[in-house]
Amino acid sequence: MSSIFAKWYDIFMKPLEKKKFKQIRKKLLANATGSVLELGSGTGVNFPYYTSAEKVTAVEPSLHMIEQSISKQKQSVIPIEVVQAVAEDLPFKADMFDTVVATLVFCTIPNPEKAILEMKRVCKLNGKILLFEHVKMENRILGTIQELLTPVWKKICDGCCLNRNTIKLLNGHDIMMTRVQKYSKDLFVLVESVNKK
Repeated sequence: MSSIFAKWYDIFMKPLEKKKFKQIRKKLLANATGSVLELGSGTGVNFPYYTSAEKVTAVEPSLHMIEQSISKQKQSVIPIEVVQAVAEDLPFKADMFDTVVATLVFCTIPNPEKAILEMKRVCKLNGKILLFEHVKMENRILGTIQELLTPVWKKICDGCCLNRNTIKLLNGHDIMMTRVQKYSKDLFVLVESVNKK
């Protein structure tokens, strides 16, 4: 990930964060309890919203993003450790975490199938998996537009795939979804789920 993208990410996302995402994140992360793992923590936008966790371990592959997250790490009332790692190869033992969190990250993970398997491995049996993602839209026309735009969008937005079908991926891996809430005509989805191993 480029240093330019990391530097401008928060500025680019600020209108969405202020208008809608902030409340969605706060609501979702209030359910993150116990020992928490966050995948792809980016610039640390979630860090100030953790209120119920005992400790958060955040993984992020980009050193540039980690550097941008330091100020938000200091704002958190919960202890946060940031580890440079990829979601497809997590440097943790099995069954370590009570909750796994991923927000707006599965769109950029090169191998999402492998990341889901790793997420399940490190999450305890019946542990919580909490996600907020943008996904391929169900509307045929809008979904087709996403497919057409994805190759260019990936180049502009550092690997982000507009057409990622994250719900379908989760369904194929014994993750029991207990709540699914859609936003912006199903462009964004909030998922609360349980790891059934």
